[in-house]
Amino acid sequence: MSDKDKRSELDKFDTRLKQAQDNSTAPRGLKAATNEPPKGLGLALRCGADLVSGIAVGVAIGYALDTFVFDSKPWLMVLFFFLGAAAGIMNVFRTVQGLGIAAGYKEDYIERAGKDDNLKD
Repeated sequence: MSDKDKRSELDKFDTRLKQAQDNSTAPRGLKAATNEPPKGLGLALRCGADLVSGIAVGVAIGYALDTFVFDSKPWLMVLFFFLGAAAGIMNVFRTVQGLGIAAGYKEDYIERAGKDDNLKD
């Protein structure tokens, strides 16, 4: 195949792909993805999952270090329990305050999200 043939095949594929994307619609009952922050039950479940996962990871790391590395049961598990709880609480705080974005890009994020009042200082 020459480069011209490859190019024409790619152009045909591109037009078919664009037609398929234009014709596709979201299934009934499902909303399109938006930049809205989570609300209600979604926010509560995310906060709970963040807190529980932080504690679980902290306890797992502490248990592994206690058991397999230092043989200092239960001190590292207790220490990492508190570190995991602190990490979980920080994640919940960031989620609730809308700080889950990269530092320095908050204004751009607000503009893209439609100037949501929950993200403003």
